[in-house]
Amino acid sequence: MPLARSLSVTSLSGLEEWDEEFDLEDAVLFEIAWEVANKVGGIYTVIQTKARLTSEEWGENYFLVGPYVESNVRTQVELIEPTNPALRRTIDKMNSSGCKVYFGRWLIEGSPYVVLIDIAFTAWSLDSWKSELWELCSIGVPWFDREANDAVLFGFLTAWLLGEFAAQCEQPAHIVAHFHEWLAGLGLVLCRQRQLPVATIFTTHATLLGRYLCAGNVDFYNNLAEVCKSDSGVCQGTLLWVSPHVTACVKCLKVNEFSQKGEVTNQVVYFYFFFKLYVGDHLTIRHLDFNLDKCLFLFIAGRYEFSNKGADIFLEALARLNYLLRVNHSDVTVIAFFIMPARTNNFNVETLKGQAVRKQLWDTAQTVKERFGKKLYESLLVGQLPDVSKMLDKEDFTIMKRAIFATQRQCQPPICTHNMLEDSSDPILNCVRRIGLFNSSADRVKIIFHPEFLSSTSPLLPMDYEEFVRGCHLGVFPSYYEPWGYTPAECTVMGIPSISTNLSGFGCFMEEHIADPTAYGIYILDRRCRGVDESCNQLTSFLFQFCKQSRRQRIIQRNRTERLSDLLDWKYLGRYYIAARHMALAKAFPDTFIYEPQDTTAGFRYPRPASVPPSPALSRHSSPHHSEAEDNEDDERYDEDLEAEKDKVNIRQPYTLPMKNNYTSSVTGSLLCEVNAAT
Repeated sequence: MPLARSLSVTSLSGLEEWDEEFDLEDAVLFEIAWEVANKVGGIYTVIQTKARLTSEEWGENYFLVGPYVESNVRTQVELIEPTNPALRRTIDKMNSSGCKVYFGRWLIEGSPYVVLIDIAFTAWSLDSWKSELWELCSIGVPWFDREANDAVLFGFLTAWLLGEFAAQCEQPAHIVAHFHEWLAGLGLVLCRQRQLPVATIFTTHATLLGRYLCAGNVDFYNNLAEVCKSDSGVCQGTLLWVSPHVTACVKCLKVNEFSQKGEVTNQVVYFYFFFKLYVGDHLTIRHLDFNLDKCLFLFIAGRYEFSNKGADIFLEALARLNYLLRVNHSDVTVIAFFIMPARTNNFNVETLKGQAVRKQLWDTAQTVKERFGKKLYESLLVGQLPDVSKMLDKEDFTIMKRAIFATQRQCQPPICTHNMLEDSSDPILNCVRRIGLFNSSADRVKIIFHPEFLSSTSPLLPMDYEEFVRGCHLGVFPSYYEPWGYTPAECTVMGIPSISTNLSGFGCFMEEHIADPTAYGIYILDRRCRGVDESCNQLTSFLFQFCKQSRRQRIIQRNRTERLSDLLDWKYLGRYYIAARHMALAKAFPDTFIYEPQDTTAGFRYPRPASVPPSPALSRHSSPHHSEAEDNEDDERYDEDLEAEKDKVNIRQPYTLPMKNNYTSSVTGSLLCEVNAAT
């Protein structure tokens, strides 16, 4: 359950208000994305989480534009009549001309207005619009590419919407159109080609070019300049390269407020039961083959791109970690979850058996508890203290033994929770076979591959992703291609330490803003200047050092991690979007709007936590040293509130270059600095 964070956890904000006076009364913002009320990937999170902040800034003049998907509209959108007279006339005109356009409120925080366009209803225009696109812009679209066809329909319809709205306004309109990713980018191209009175912004979230090159083992980052140079001629006809007018590539997320004072949550307890039944007991033993109090849950989640997301290096590091834990006779057990959707047809039999056994154990416990309670009540009823030795009789022990014996397995527990359609060619399963991590009783590292996104309605693991993350100890995201990285950012705002790389936008952003990221639970893996084997060794070292931490040290680290949450809040990073919109208005309508830029690059530098030594040469723990008896907290000299207050005082701004006089170059430079941090 979400709880309010204590003041001490959020006292390390140190972020100044970024007040910028800008009259938006006569301006209208249209934000256009394929994932408006239509969850496909990370762009949905961008739009959804910043909607409240944008609605507060623009009020009734903020409209999101997306595709009409009936299944999503039924559960996410309240259809209403348009409130803006010009927009009402625009929608009526388009509907009378053979379109289907809907207006409503998106039922998320901020309740923004949405304009949803049914692209299937105008599919009859696809061929003519493709011809127009080729004649005017020299952009060709294959006839068999469904995704590209949808982009053409959506682009022409959004350009139609913007042009019609400008025509329906009684006074000259000051329109800002913000396009997200190439699926919406064609509308920007058409706005420029038709010379519509619209200030345009384009945000690219990732590129297919980068994704496929990285997946093809190309040394992408060290040859980025050559890749761009050699492919620029080929790519000039694509949507992604002709779109930008003003680019503000910034990603962040709304901070959810949680209490992170403890470590063992209900989700962790549930994981214990789940893993006991899934990995479970072997026929030769009648107890769990590891200590639940010494069990750490790690996870990786996201799009199933084996190399780009770093699943390959994570598996190899797990194999090396397993070796280190065994040769050092460690009593720690690591359980690594892989949450990546793949093609399956159902849960496998062994997994369903585990669920049946879980239910049997639960029913047995309830039966014995009722019998115990009845005897206790009868004893108290006659005014006697119960004889504990007689509270459980022979029948109770028989019932419990039968339930315990039912957990025994005839075979090794499966790695995957589902039946894979392409088991023999699956990258994760093939790598597991190669490294030999089969969840045997001797292995200190266990692997669970869950090839579906998590859902609270799942019969196997009924919890949302947020609950799952809260129940884990460490998120591992050693990505090779990751323009930003929502998964480690989500871990941070929930107080969960994470591992990312210096090739991800998140990793670069944290390195820029934090003096000692590791002390705050942000481990940054070097994949830019090290080879694969060296990076794998570094990842193994991170994991092994994390396994050596005490429970007390992990709790301290989680508290520090959550202090960074304000750094990822839209209240801070939203200023880059604000700057881009204001700059776009000033460039498109210079007679009406004057923009005096602020230095948006002047972020904050988080110091080392006060209890961490200033030099790694000192032989002290990165967290306060724990006593041999970890439960004896009287020996701990760590005060989280005091440390947070000291760190708040020490936050400082990094040195920034003086602003240039020309507002265009200075703002563009500041935005590009953020683009570099994000990409």
